[in-house]
Amino acid sequence: MLVPLGVLLAAGTWLLGDSAFGGHSVGSDAMRPTYEQGDTVFTKKIDGTDVHRGDAVFYYLPGRYTDTALVFQRVIGVGGDRVSCDGQQVRVNGKPLHETYVAGGDPVGDGKSYDVKVPDGRIFVMGDNRVNSRDSRYFLSDGQSGTIPADAVRERAFDGAGLAIAMAGLLIGGFVLALIGLGCGLAGYLIMRRGPRAQPAPAPPYVFPSP
Repeated sequence: MLVPLGVLLAAGTWLLGDSAFGGHSVGSDAMRPTYEQGDTVFTKKIDGTDVHRGDAVFYYLPGRYTDTALVFQRVIGVGGDRVSCDGQQVRVNGKPLHETYVAGGDPVGDGKSYDVKVPDGRIFVMGDNRVNSRDSRYFLSDGQSGTIPADAVRERAFDGAGLAIAMAGLLIGGFVLALIGLGCGLAGYLIMRRGPRAQPAPAPPYVFPSP
């Protein structure tokens, strides 16, 4: 009984990490300078209900690009937001978007002007390297103003603090589960090796002396 429990706990450690976290190598310059080509990005697996403005996300949208790989871009607007650009400044709901992460301090790139109302359940995305990112700005006439479904998002990149906290929690949890699993497995092995405990012989019946 203890051996299977130990195996299950050890397997649970691996499944916890595999189901909640991931990692990818950056394949383009679209997210420079935040993420350089070739960088390894650690991620948390999420769904469309956990997407927020400013998130750097991996999403899957077959048909938009020439391949079907995950695309890595940043969320600029979510459902209900108005995202606009006058060729010099990006605004969200009329307020200038302060983007310290964009390459060269240039939030516009090619100078495209647009004014988009993001439909519910969708997001407007752009790369941090605005001069080299084929993002929502290039699909404004697709009937959805270049937005993508929020549920196309698969993973969100960790920032430094988030990664440290998540990895620490995973390591501690995995270590505890591994110790419990090891202890259960060892206890089960020792019990099976010893075999069933010998039962003491029954005491002989008491014989009353003759009167």
